[in-house]
Amino acid sequence: MKKIITSFILGVVILMGFAQDANSQSVAIINIADILENMEDYKNAQAKLDKMAEQWQQEINAEFEEIEMMYNKYNAEQVLLSDAEKKEREETIINREKEVREKQKMRFGPEGELFSKRQQLVEPIQDKVYNAVQEYAELHNVDIILDKSSSAGLIFSNDEYDKTEDIKKMLDIR
Repeated sequence: MKKIITSFILGVVILMGFAQDANSQSVAIINIADILENMEDYKNAQAKLDKMAEQWQQEINAEFEEIEMMYNKYNAEQVLLSDAEKKEREETIINREKEVREKQKMRFGPEGELFSKRQQLVEPIQDKVYNAVQEYAELHNVDIILDKSSSAGLIFSNDEYDKTEDIKKMLDIR
């Protein structure tokens, strides 16, 4: 409760600071998600990433099914196996599962191939949008540009400050 009150007071103080400088500052609001979703390059990159992720997931699912079949076969034959054979089969199944989990991590993990590919394909597009926003701010003497598509805390904005369409025009997005 104390944190909420402190946050509220801090927010009011910040807003008061902005209110005092409102005459000297220009504010614009944009919707980055809307801009990106309407860019053909972004759509193509996203489709390529989705296709790649789907293909990799199918491969991993197939490998997990293979492991499940190995386990089921082991369970069915377990009574006929010696202790050494049981141990060997169990280790084989465990090692195979570790391999597949490692492959899954290499493909989908935070530093995996999908993340790298996403950076490679999407980052130049995001840079292009950022540069257009920066250029817009410089051309129109805008001091602050907020993104209403993020959940950073923008609760309300007057449509008069929404400059998303202006940025789309600069990027030649229809």
